[in-house]
Amino acid sequence: MMQVNQELQQALEELQVVKEKLHQAYEELEQRVTERTAELVMSNVLLQQEIIERQSAETALRQSENLYRQLVESQTDIIIRIDLQGQITFANVAACQTFGWKQDEFRGQSFLQFLHPDDLPQVMESITALGSSYYTLTSCERCALTVNGLRYFQWNAIAIQNDKGEVVEIQQVGRDITEQQAALHDRQLAEAALRQSEEKFRTFSENTHAMIWIGSADSFYPLYISPAYEKIWGRSSQGLFEQPTSWVDTVHPDDRDRATQSIEQLLSGSQSISAEYRILRPDGSIRWIWNRGFAVYDEQGKVSYYGGIAEDITERKLAEESLRESEARLSLATEAVQIGIWDRNLIANTCVWSASMGLLYGLPSNTLCPTVEDYFNLIHPADRESVAASIARMIEEGKGSTEYRIVWPDGSLHWLNCKGQVYYNEVGQPIRIIGTNRDITERKLAEQKISEQAALLDIATDAILVRDFQSQILFWNKGAERMYGWLSTEVIGKDLHEILYPDGTHQQLKEPLKSVIESGSWQGELHKVTKSGQKIIVESRWTLMRDSAGDPKSILTVDTDITQKKQLEEQFFRTQRLESLGTLAGGIAHDLNNILTPILAAAQLLQGKCFQDEELSRQLLTLIESNAKRGAALVKQVLSFARGYKGEPTIIQVQYLISEIIQIAKQTFPKSIEFSTVIPEGIWAIAGDTTQLHQVLMNLLVNARDALPDGGNINISVENKFIDEAYTRMNLDAKVGHYIVITVADNGIGIPPEILDRIFEPFFTTKEVNTGTGLGLSTVLGIMRSHDGFIKVSSNVGRGSKFDLFLPAVEATPVFKIEDLDVLPGQGELILVVDDEAQIREIATIILENHNYKILTASNGIEAIALYAQHKHQINAVLMDLMMPEMDGITAIRTLRKMSNQLQIIACSGLNSMDVFTQAADVNVQVILSKPYTARELLNTLHHLFRG
Repeated sequence: MMQVNQELQQALEELQVVKEKLHQAYEELEQRVTERTAELVMSNVLLQQEIIERQSAETALRQSENLYRQLVESQTDIIIRIDLQGQITFANVAACQTFGWKQDEFRGQSFLQFLHPDDLPQVMESITALGSSYYTLTSCERCALTVNGLRYFQWNAIAIQNDKGEVVEIQQVGRDITEQQAALHDRQLAEAALRQSEEKFRTFSENTHAMIWIGSADSFYPLYISPAYEKIWGRSSQGLFEQPTSWVDTVHPDDRDRATQSIEQLLSGSQSISAEYRILRPDGSIRWIWNRGFAVYDEQGKVSYYGGIAEDITERKLAEESLRESEARLSLATEAVQIGIWDRNLIANTCVWSASMGLLYGLPSNTLCPTVEDYFNLIHPADRESVAASIARMIEEGKGSTEYRIVWPDGSLHWLNCKGQVYYNEVGQPIRIIGTNRDITERKLAEQKISEQAALLDIATDAILVRDFQSQILFWNKGAERMYGWLSTEVIGKDLHEILYPDGTHQQLKEPLKSVIESGSWQGELHKVTKSGQKIIVESRWTLMRDSAGDPKSILTVDTDITQKKQLEEQFFRTQRLESLGTLAGGIAHDLNNILTPILAAAQLLQGKCFQDEELSRQLLTLIESNAKRGAALVKQVLSFARGYKGEPTIIQVQYLISEIIQIAKQTFPKSIEFSTVIPEGIWAIAGDTTQLHQVLMNLLVNARDALPDGGNINISVENKFIDEAYTRMNLDAKVGHYIVITVADNGIGIPPEILDRIFEPFFTTKEVNTGTGLGLSTVLGIMRSHDGFIKVSSNVGRGSKFDLFLPAVEATPVFKIEDLDVLPGQGELILVVDDEAQIREIATIILENHNYKILTASNGIEAIALYAQHKHQINAVLMDLMMPEMDGITAIRTLRKMSNQLQIIACSGLNSMDVFTQAADVNVQVILSKPYTARELLNTLHHLFRG
């Protein structure tokens, strides 16, 4: 009996150890198993407490065994005990069912055979670890091969020790978590998809030009604002998060009610809203916004949040506004210019037209389009057939136009122009024709009037012609036929340049053409030629003609023959110059005597003993040369002033013009008169007639001299001046542009105010009888006006007078005098020198032979022709004097031209008159050399003649 008690006591102790181990395992399982398992663990704890309290080993053991058995067998989790070699020593019902073994057969099997091969290394490590004293419990997830295939289990393993503390077995509790793993995997996939979706949304929202917004369901607080907000609104997103209602303040005051009402509609239950409104940016600019919002609902049908897209539609709004304005302008334009638009359906034979079309037919505005039959009743009976044919031709050709008359209800007759364009379907069948009708009644009346006026134009004495911008003649009246000798049938369609302008005169057309294109008109003088070759001067007036679109299309020209007028004017100017020359005669004689005196004295000395002194000889020769040049210059200036050079406009450097006049004045005016000039650098050039401008300055200087009876000062100054529009309004003779202002001022007796306004009247003079004609200042005024200039005069009695000459400035290239060029020798050319003065032939021979030229000389035209006939192939050029006895130079040149048209001829003359230059030009002379000429001038002339 005692022995039985001892065994029982030992069993109780072992049972007590097992209970403690199980209690520890239950506590771990309590955190992992379901609520039902937790209740069982709790029951086990209560049972354990009851066993301890009762101290009844047998009852406790019996209850404990029953409790343990029930607990283990009722578990849905797998409970398996294995030894340290992995052999199964115990398995509950759930384990047997899971792996498909009976309970008695399951014992002794190797647990490792049910595990996935990939997990075996970790399982062996875990068994080894549990076998040591350092680890008592492990938890892991492993795959196991069951009757239902591969399943995932959550394993909790605990080491079971004997009374010596040695691990003898390992108990494992496994829970099937395959469904949980699948759910976890699905959740991970869903989370990955969600992250991907969020990333796509973020990428889209951050790169789209529209602003995407999300607001909370309860307070409409912003949950998300895309970066486009800052670009469109020009404000920070952070500021909107901090002050959610601040977006209302950014809306234009006139649009705030509309913007807030749309949000209130969304909050009150509308599924979506759409509103357009303006916002104010911080920089003051205004942008148009199109905001669309919508509500997002959850599964219960409640609003989860609000979302929307706000897009900048400013460009679209501007385009719409522009389109509306364009349509309004088109409507106004069609009414203003009396144009209607129509559209005819060729399949249905119906037609619609614009609101303005009825007005063209004398009907009220917005009159509906009549039928095609009624439409033809509006056309003049005589034109209906031609209109029908024109429309048929439009349909056949694809487009076209026609003009016809219509009769208004009030009986008045009007003209319409109809243009149409045909449109086709995909098989090429004409389906509609669209066009415009325009009232051309005024144009037709104007054409009729023009036709009547054309007859009047033929009566006019002036030449009236029209040319296009390719210089083709479009119109030529009877006056043009009478003036130029060409019939209209001969010149219509021909080049105007070939008909009216000889070679070398095309340059004069550049400025008129530029002016008429820029300002619409031009007036001035032109040199032209008639059919017979006669040269005439015309006062020409050009007017730019435009087409119906306002584009330049042609130039109307009206020419008045002023050849005789110009000749009379030239005679008048020459008479006036001779009058001025008479006042200078005494001074000229005095100056010529001063020039000739040293020449005569030096010549006498050279013939005497002084000729042996080389140094003195050089000084005397220099003196002779200097005075000879001075005398030649004086004679040239006098001849130029008295007779006049060729009167074609040239580019003139003002400083040279003034220096020449000052030189004459100094040589002829009393020594008591002093001259001063102020000519700064950079003075612009002018275009004009040098002789006439000489005359202007000389007349003013003579008047200034007469205003200084006791001597005084005459000042000539020049300045550049730009005249603007304000100046032209104060001076009607001025035009906007750049001018050269030449001022001639004296400190003489002045002009009384009562006669200051009359000084430019012809024949008005304050001088004594036989001392002046009164034409000086009137001549000055006429010349200034012919140069597009004007004059301003100011004077104070006793203090002097001042004349300001305003002349238009032009661009000019620098002019180099011949004296500034190097003297270049010849290359053995043979020159025929023809002059009746032996001394001139002698000096020309010396100059040319000393510079590598060969010379033949003749004393008149007959000898020249004989020598040229003898040495025709050797002579390279002829130096021909124009004034010779027996045969003059012009006749000799004409004869030489018949012998050789290629001969190079240089004409020489001591009379620089207009007639000389005109005659030389008529016989095609290459160069005209004025006497007296210098060696440098002669040599450089030949060089340019031979070598350009």
